[in-house]
Amino acid sequence: MSASVKYTLGRIGLFVLVLAALWLVDMNLFLRLMLALVFSAALSFFLLKGWRDEMAGEMAGAAERRRSEKERLRSALAGDDQPSDGQSGEGQPGEGQRRVD
Repeated sequence: MSASVKYTLGRIGLFVLVLAALWLVDMNLFLRLMLALVFSAALSFFLLKGWRDEMAGEMAGAAERRRSEKERLRSALAGDDQPSDGQSGEGQPGEGQRRVD
């Protein structure tokens, strides 16, 4: 299971547990929901630290993969990955090919 799914389900679960605990207290429904939101956020900061760190690691890895793929595509479009000796006719503008700048 993905770390972001685990963390999201953990946050929702904490909210439901805190809301269930506050359901026993006689107060306005809106106030009960707001308190459950605040308390579950505070609890998740401490209780879900491992899952949050795992999710952040996954997100950083995905960002790095996107960044490296973007650089690879940019260098391919710029022609940096072509042979430098000029002997290969592939990728050279001219015979039926158009240069993209």
